[in-house]
Amino acid sequence: MKRAFITGITGQDGSYLTELLLGKGYEVHGLIRRASTFNTDRIDHLYRDLHDPDNRLHLHFGDLSTSGQLTDLLHSIQPDEIYHLGAQSHVRVSFDVPEYTGDITGMGTLRLLEAVRKTGIKTKFYQASSSEMFGAAPPPQNENTPFQPQSPYAAAKVFAYYLVKNYRDAYNIFACNGILFNHESPRRGETFVTRKITRAATRIKLGLQDKLYLGNTAAKRDWGYAGDFVEAMWLMLQQDQPDDFVIATGETHSVREFLEKVFRKLDLDIDKHVEIDRRYFRPTEVDVLLGDSTKARTKLGWSPKVSFEKLIDMMIAGDLEIAKKEKTLADAGYKNAGSRIS
Repeated sequence: MKRAFITGITGQDGSYLTELLLGKGYEVHGLIRRASTFNTDRIDHLYRDLHDPDNRLHLHFGDLSTSGQLTDLLHSIQPDEIYHLGAQSHVRVSFDVPEYTGDITGMGTLRLLEAVRKTGIKTKFYQASSSEMFGAAPPPQNENTPFQPQSPYAAAKVFAYYLVKNYRDAYNIFACNGILFNHESPRRGETFVTRKITRAATRIKLGLQDKLYLGNTAAKRDWGYAGDFVEAMWLMLQQDQPDDFVIATGETHSVREFLEKVFRKLDLDIDKHVEIDRRYFRPTEVDVLLGDSTKARTKLGWSPKVSFEKLIDMMIAGDLEIAKKEKTLADAGYKNAGSRIS
């Protein structure tokens, strides 16, 4: 039985990756942060009682800011594969907390690589790199495109990217960078623009809120489905030699186009319900991200399965179910049912 260790296991990608690995017979260990509220909702459906002899999912409290604990965990778990997904991953927020972003997103990767080096475990390491590293570079972007980061988050990811390459060369660690372009799902965080749109639109449809406030709707992104993208992560660690890969759909759509499609499918009027708020603009913007994943399609045999239209339908369906439950609570007299997505 293969054993995997996942940072960021409670996030969107971590939940889909955990499903994939458990389905392949892995024993999965995940790093989670202690919180006063439950933060495991994306993986609760995978949980089994610890006393169940068939349980293969194990969660460990820890943090990417604590190097000694990471070293102890890896020494104890002895994972065959490490998937490093944990980070402060919100681009706009990285301008507000740049030091924290650099510490967790950048230095967190260094701490984990050092833990691999110090323990001497024979493992394969996956680093979740980001298309945001390309920043202002003209599209399409591939593995040879120079990085031009436009945010503290992107700069921290560039730092982590080169650390992976350095540790691969210096210490012969099997380490890969997966440069993933935007990938969404019904499990996407509610402050990311695609989920923010579908969450608010379904609530507007049911009369739970009236307005949606957005920033730059002209920005264009290459949006895929997170469930497809985690398969590419796994494929990278099944190769004989470590390498770096761009993972993308090869299509680009603007935020405005995403917004229009969602509102059209729900028969809503954008002009009536959507307003632009300058507070959501970034100090430096990334205009167009469009990935060229030829290398991954050729060497990994990977290709996206879920289309842009299907992705939108999935997200609307998921958020409509949530909104209906909130509507039931609101009708029963519960105030402030659900979150307010502005």
